[in-house]
Amino acid sequence: MVKEEEIVVPKVLQKTSEPISKQKITSKFSISAALEKTENEEEEQPKEKVTVVLPSNHFTETDLQNEWEKFLKEIQKKDSLIFNAISFFKLRKKDENTIEITYSSDSAKTEFDKIRTEFFNHFMHKVGHFNIGVEFKNDITLKKEIVTKRKIFNKFAEINPILKDLDDLFKFDFS
Repeated sequence: MVKEEEIVVPKVLQKTSEPISKQKITSKFSISAALEKTENEEEEQPKEKVTVVLPSNHFTETDLQNEWEKFLKEIQKKDSLIFNAISFFKLRKKDENTIEITYSSDSAKTEFDKIRTEFFNHFMHKVGHFNIGVEFKNDITLKKEIVTKRKIFNKFAEINPILKDLDDLFKFDFS
């Protein structure tokens, strides 16, 4: 019997320049490419200004005053704090496209700024004039001072100093 010899053949390792595993598939969406693309698009496309001509119908001082009074009545029902702040504002039509608003204090103006768009949107739609500009004017004479009996007495005491002496003597109560 002939014996067969086992021949051991060493395995040869193949060397490759790329991995044998599956190739990496790139995503169809790349964040960096999208950012670069949007930056380039913004640079290339000049922005066009679209101007829309809005109607500018005539309105009168009476229209303005009537709408302001209606608006004040609505605000009085909704928010009394804002009403108290803006009730002394004076609105006047300065020219065809300008309304002058006279206010008494900066705090009242900030309260008005909260509801300004509400009033002017309503007014512009009502009169059909959409190119109205607003000018503000501060006038401290519009402030309403609460006059108490003590203030009235002090005013008269400045005119007649004998009243001051009587107050010191009798200790008047003006409450």
